[in-house]
Amino acid sequence: MSQKVRVRFAPSPTGPLHIGGVRTALFNYLFAKKHGGDFVLRIEDTDQNRYVEGAEAYIVEALNWCGIPFDEGPTSAPLSAGSKEGSFGPYRQSERKHMYKEYALQLIEKGHAYYAFDTSERLDFHRKDHEEKGKTFIYNWHNRLKLSNSLSLTAKEVQEKLNSGEDYVIRFKSPQDQELVLQDIIRGEIKIDTNILDDKILFKSDGMPTYHLANIVDDHLMEITHVIRGEEWLPSLALHQLLYNAFEWEAPAFAHLPLIMKPVGKGKLSKRDGEKGGFPVFPLSWNESQGYREAGYFPEAVVNFLALLGWNPGTEQELFSLEELIEAFSLERVNKSGARFDPEKTKWYNHQYLQKKSDKELAALFAPIIAVRSSAVETSFDGDYIEKVVSLIKERADFVSDFWELGNYFFEAPTSYNEKAVKKQWKEDTPQLMQKVAEILEATEDFSSETVETHVKAWITDTELSFGKVMGPLRLIIVGELKGPHIFDILALIGKEESMGRIKRALEVLG
Repeated sequence: MSQKVRVRFAPSPTGPLHIGGVRTALFNYLFAKKHGGDFVLRIEDTDQNRYVEGAEAYIVEALNWCGIPFDEGPTSAPLSAGSKEGSFGPYRQSERKHMYKEYALQLIEKGHAYYAFDTSERLDFHRKDHEEKGKTFIYNWHNRLKLSNSLSLTAKEVQEKLNSGEDYVIRFKSPQDQELVLQDIIRGEIKIDTNILDDKILFKSDGMPTYHLANIVDDHLMEITHVIRGEEWLPSLALHQLLYNAFEWEAPAFAHLPLIMKPVGKGKLSKRDGEKGGFPVFPLSWNESQGYREAGYFPEAVVNFLALLGWNPGTEQELFSLEELIEAFSLERVNKSGARFDPEKTKWYNHQYLQKKSDKELAALFAPIIAVRSSAVETSFDGDYIEKVVSLIKERADFVSDFWELGNYFFEAPTSYNEKAVKKQWKEDTPQLMQKVAEILEATEDFSSETVETHVKAWITDTELSFGKVMGPLRLIIVGELKGPHIFDILALIGKEESMGRIKRALEVLG
């Protein structure tokens, strides 16, 4: 690629960023970085009626949390390290609105667009009239000369309407009887009959462009080389290519990404699916909706699972660092068909990344949870102790928030005992056996896991007891139920005094 690659992610600030939007941003980022290019954030806020306060800041924060910051973007946004203002700004369409009319007028001069003065009432009449006849009303070549526009009116009539301040729109004049051959990097060749296209509105008399005009003008002025966007924009591709042709500009390369589908496989993944299935669909929390960050996911895990939703590396590899994704990514390996979202697989990814993290890092994340959950207010647990706990329990965890449920007995003695386990494990002779275990623990000076295990198991063997007769009740006493890692690892970590205290308390409670 001789020209420097420049891609853009251009969301509308109408609410939180869906993970489908995050994936679009990610694929743009990966493509840009693969080719040494620029990743631009542009805020498409021409529709001021749908503007939502805080949405732009949310978009920026979400991209930064995911570790895919933009190289150029809105100047007031909190740019991350390495980001720059860029020389193609401003990056909000509302701040660029003064320039769009000039381009709309250029199209009129070239004969590719026209003023239309039809009232909404008149257009509604035509729509209803067509419906009654079993037809669909399309404003284009077959009826535009019968409607109120600068193609059907005289130049004098048009000027009078403009001078009087009458409301108007500028419509694109779609060509008649042409076959448009379009190229998409993912989907290949696409052929469109221009007779089916409607004359889209490009500009309104309130001074604001529609998405279509602003999008094309901005991409051209910002020297965007590749437009990588969601499949929902595929129907707009013909108009966008025609606009490039009309302006006599070179069009960027287009790539339309497949939809992210519901877990059941039919239909686009929605906020409601997340609410129903109990999983996030936003990167960060928004109002009542939980985000991946707040649900305890690591950003690297989110980026990894999103990258493999619709893209196939061509190998069996599933775990990728961001650097590995950049190296492996190509648009040619993006699938055409929708990618089914699997909530369980997203947890699997987080589990993998949790296992990769150091015990020290995980202990630092777990410490605040212990402080909130532990009833042992007078006891503070040092980092080394928490690290050792984490090393014993992390294998079963998908999230740091799972640690408390998996290992709360390391921080506080059980206050009750699982009823089913008591019925199964606590026999008539169990108190005497547990008393003997307490004596062995008392006599063990080196209270390491290996030494305690050797002494207890030697006694069990010498007295010809079954291991189940001793080990089950011992775990129940120490943990409160029949769960947890190696029992002797637990005893060694909580220490001799605590271990014996728990046996004593259990003998008092259970008899």
